[in-house]
Amino acid sequence: MAKARKTKEQELPLEKTLWLAADKLRKNIDAAEYKHIVLGLIFLKYISDAFEELYNNFIQYNGADFENDETLLAEFKDECLAENVFYVPPTARWTHLMAEAKKPTIGKTVDDAMDAIEKENKSLKNVLPKQYARENLDKTSLGGLIDQFSNITIGDKASRAKDVLGKVYEYFLGQFALAEGRKGGQFYTPKGVVQLLVQMLEPYKGRVYDPCCGSGGMFVQSEEFILSHQGKIDDINIYGQESNQTTWRLAKMNLAIRGINSEHIKWNTEGSFLKDAHPDLKADYIIANPPFNDSDWSGDLLTKDGRWKYGIPPAGNANFAWLQHFIYHLAPNGKGGIVLAKGSLSTKSSNEGEIRKALVKDGRIDCIVNLPTKLFLNTQIPACLWFFSRGKKERNGEVLFIDARNMGHLINRRNRELSNDDIQLLADTFHNWRTSKKAYKDIPGFCKTATLAEIEALDYVLTPGRYIGLPDDEEDFDFKERFTTLKATLKEQMKEEAKLNKLIDQSLEQIIIT
Repeated sequence: MAKARKTKEQELPLEKTLWLAADKLRKNIDAAEYKHIVLGLIFLKYISDAFEELYNNFIQYNGADFENDETLLAEFKDECLAENVFYVPPTARWTHLMAEAKKPTIGKTVDDAMDAIEKENKSLKNVLPKQYARENLDKTSLGGLIDQFSNITIGDKASRAKDVLGKVYEYFLGQFALAEGRKGGQFYTPKGVVQLLVQMLEPYKGRVYDPCCGSGGMFVQSEEFILSHQGKIDDINIYGQESNQTTWRLAKMNLAIRGINSEHIKWNTEGSFLKDAHPDLKADYIIANPPFNDSDWSGDLLTKDGRWKYGIPPAGNANFAWLQHFIYHLAPNGKGGIVLAKGSLSTKSSNEGEIRKALVKDGRIDCIVNLPTKLFLNTQIPACLWFFSRGKKERNGEVLFIDARNMGHLINRRNRELSNDDIQLLADTFHNWRTSKKAYKDIPGFCKTATLAEIEALDYVLTPGRYIGLPDDEEDFDFKERFTTLKATLKEQMKEEAKLNKLIDQSLEQIIIT
């Protein structure tokens, strides 16, 4: 029996085997904290592998003591830059960590290694985790993690060609998001949703922007899309912003291990609304998953903001603030795709209906996709995708509606994911619609092209079921979302009432005085 179990474990993919081993060593540490410990070590192993391969090649031609020669060392560091390999000082190399792994001081050794790497590589300044000496991290478990990761090679050229690290890192991000539950979704958008956005937008060349970038998944998938279509990664430049510093660090590491330039990935505590890190950016592609129905976005401080071309968004819900922020940052021929709560398709409270109407009448909306439930780790609120553009040429005066609620498959009782076939079907439908009226056909229950007159007849409600002939399922009603919306509306009405009462009191005082 034990032998059969061992065989089964050996058959598991590398990333799953590593995860099982790492998770066993977690003990009393929360997944949210452990995430940075494990992913930091994986990052360190990757850059050390890549460095050691280049280092050993250099030794063959220059001798083992070349680091004592300032000229040769400078030459080697230049070669590291040219090969997109981080320079790793002696005390930070994996061989050194392995030698120290069983000592009680291993936590400080790893922290010192992270410090040393940041000092040698400016792009990693203030990025790497330095929390390995903390008291609640069992040093025997930390040494066990180092031993586990010592058994794999993830950073040499052969491993990079197979994207071994990419698979491990992506899998670990997803598993940590599942382990954290609701909070985990704040840094991680499910891979299938990201792939769908990227496949539909096809960001081949130009500036790609995500103002709430989480751990950087949108950029990683954009790179994978380009490479899979024989494109050049240097043809895109990425721009992003994140308000959570630890998540920003994850994004910087996630991009660094793939050789993606992250100099324009910015962090500040204020966020994209209050402190836009790229105020003058006009992006060719915008891909994002902003927080759903965010009621704490400081909208009351931004009522006169120049981004609100289509109407002032309500202070109690950021959905239409995000939409207008994205459109504001689009280049003249730019296009974007974002995830929003499904309520954004039909709400009429606090000026939201008027903003949606203005967006449709101005020809900004290309396509709406109704997503299946249970795709997201951090919310059960029904979600949808909005695709929008500037300088729209194809299908002017029309909007494509797609209902994908029956797609995907359950991976456990609470979570669903889209298959590659699902993603391909949705992307092909959209591309056929945009480029060829002959290739595209309306399919009852799945997709429908609607004219502006048809949308106007339904009072600019954009719920796909209204157009393709299927009623909304009862499961699409979300009490919490509806309650949040009503609460925000009531709050604004009370503010207006307070202002009105104040004006009445001032008028009465004037009457009494005169």
